[in-house]
Amino acid sequence: MAAATLSPAGESSDSRPDTIEKVVHINRCAKVVKGGRRFSFSALVVAGDQQGKVGCGFGKANEVADAIKKATEASRKNMNRVHLNNNTIPHEVIGEHGGGCIMLKPATPGTGIIAGGGARAVLEAAGVRDVIGKSLGSSNHANVVKATLAALGALRPRDEIFRARGKEIKEKKAL
Repeated sequence: MAAATLSPAGESSDSRPDTIEKVVHINRCAKVVKGGRRFSFSALVVAGDQQGKVGCGFGKANEVADAIKKATEASRKNMNRVHLNNNTIPHEVIGEHGGGCIMLKPATPGTGIIAGGGARAVLEAAGVRDVIGKSLGSSNHANVVKATLAALGALRPRDEIFRARGKEIKEKKAL
């Protein structure tokens, strides 16, 4: 394993400054032992470059900071490319994972991100600026995030859909 070099600012060279991370949820778990309660933490983090790459990660540790660090590393490793159309998504899509189900619809410029919780974090990290989302199933943070990632992964660009149907794309002419 290669060691990361440190920059003068103290950051490692392999951490990308253009990548943003958002902590979606931190869960505290208590284990009762002879001396009292022993706490551990789990963190759900979403990372993205706001240019069409996004991923999520889950980390567990005895300290909150360590759990977030593990989750951030996992989310950077799991980043996938998402097809976007300007600042919105190309078409309506439904994503499911476990009990979580989310519906995403494209929106006109200026609408913003109309979605809550984990779905909003995923869409912001992916670089989507105008979209309407509705969580239809479970409100479990992990399932909503993974359902949103599944929905974004199911998006296809317009030319790919036309090619699959065997049709040509006609250019629009100005009036």
